[in-house]
Amino acid sequence: MHPSVLVLILSYNGKELLIDAVQSYLNCEYPNFAVAVIDNGSTDGTEDFIRNNYPNVVFMRSEKNLGYSGGMNIGLAYAFEQNNYDYVLITNNDVIADKQIIAALVETAEANPETAFTTGKVYYYERPDVFQTLGKSSHPTLVRGEHLGRGEKDLGQFDRDTELAFCDDIFWLVSREVYLKTGGYDTEFFLQAEDFDWQLRAKKAGFKIMYSYKAKLWHKESMTIGKSSPLKAYYDARNPMIAIMKNCNSKQINKYVIDKSYKLLFKSIPKTFIKGHISKAFASMFGLLSAYKYYIISKINKYI
Repeated sequence: MHPSVLVLILSYNGKELLIDAVQSYLNCEYPNFAVAVIDNGSTDGTEDFIRNNYPNVVFMRSEKNLGYSGGMNIGLAYAFEQNNYDYVLITNNDVIADKQIIAALVETAEANPETAFTTGKVYYYERPDVFQTLGKSSHPTLVRGEHLGRGEKDLGQFDRDTELAFCDDIFWLVSREVYLKTGGYDTEFFLQAEDFDWQLRAKKAGFKIMYSYKAKLWHKESMTIGKSSPLKAYYDARNPMIAIMKNCNSKQINKYVIDKSYKLLFKSIPKTFIKGHISKAFASMFGLLSAYKYYIISKINKYI
């Protein structure tokens, strides 16, 4: 009667963040779920903290940091290959979940066949009635567009389940079927755009993405890597372009590369440099160059 769900929380040196995240999910009002923490090579005592304070939480550990994709894939394999869970709820560690989040996600997913990913309302932690994202639109050139609802106060204007073009994986319910047909995250994407790549693959396979308006979560936003870190800037410049190169046709790739390159080289990077964020500006430049390198190598390999 109630599909089984495994909640997956990945953590890298985020022991303190886990208190709110783990406890909020343990408080969920759904009869058939478990919570799992994946320790992605932490050195802050995460393992002892979880084992001592949350003995009912499934604990998994990688001895080295495998990145977001590699770390989450450990949990996905545990849920869908080593066990027989119907769904996995992938979620960030810097969040607080509503008690009804699992029930709401499952309800929407079960009502919409061929759904790969189901997400919901993400609010700003500091502004608990203001949306951070409700999903993302499509874009004629960049493929994935802007956040829906960002900065809007929740007045009930989005209280309807609907299909989405794209979304972030701050939290999403992943079906067993999409995992078995498309695999998990692509480890080419150490950080950033791993969700974009998986959505592109799932959509090509005929799956869809759903928004469940009853599913709610509050996000502290980029607490692990930082919103303005050079590491994030590098992967933000690199990975979406590679996701396009891997999954789209030549016309889409060319349009994306030209448009994104122009925006980075003549707008974003100079603006960042002028503001004094020199390391971030260079990180974006190197990320773009890495994407170009990937493109050139893939073209060479195609004709070898």
